[in-house]
Amino acid sequence: MRVLVVSDVHANLAALEAVLRDARTGGAIDAVWSLGDCVGYGPQPGDCMSRLSDEDAAFVAGNHERAATGAISVDDFNPDARAAALWTADCLAADEKATLDGMPETRVEAVHFSLVHGTLRWPIWEYLYSAEAGAAHLALQETPFGFCGHTHVPAIASLDADAPKGCDFRSLSDGQSVSLDPGTKVVINPGSVGQPRDGDPRASCAIYDSETQSVTLCRVEYDIGSTQTLMEEADLPRWLIERLSEGR
Repeated sequence: MRVLVVSDVHANLAALEAVLRDARTGGAIDAVWSLGDCVGYGPQPGDCMSRLSDEDAAFVAGNHERAATGAISVDDFNPDARAAALWTADCLAADEKATLDGMPETRVEAVHFSLVHGTLRWPIWEYLYSAEAGAAHLALQETPFGFCGHTHVPAIASLDADAPKGCDFRSLSDGQSVSLDPGTKVVINPGSVGQPRDGDPRASCAIYDSETQSVTLCRVEYDIGSTQTLMEEADLPRWLIERLSEGR
């Protein structure tokens, strides 16, 4: 079984199509898991929802799914995120919003994997950026393995009694593979498909391979300019457009 794990697509269809194509160069994809924020920031929210639905993706909700339907307030969003969230809400049809509202905030897939956007402590809001947050998340994770998103930065947290806070937290780089050991709880962030923030503008995702019991981080080139043009036409905030080229 090969699973494509995506997060934070953020309505960037060009990036999503690129990772779907790239994933299949290594063999068939048996499932797609989406870790939240498939909408927000970018210019094609409905198209990205539809494309992931075509893949029969397993979804969890992020803060941008909830903001797009009015389920949460955008008052705590920064001004650019708030403007994009309101634009997204105006773009989506009632049935699309119903689909977003129906997405759970956590789920378990393939028995052994917990999926969440932020952390299990605060599913749509908390950023898993540290050993402390990783340890708190893993204490709540009932499965041996997990995936989360939200930070837009590829990383892994694993329980380690010898590490500070009892958790080892580190970044992941392109092509790096992680061997999964059922005796060690881990949670992996595959980074962002549609808006990376680690200084690398390439789309980021991960492949889980059940045969090798490993997760491999993948970075994929895509046509950033085509997405930026659509954002300009939609009059989305300038910084959201420019940051795609910088991976910030």
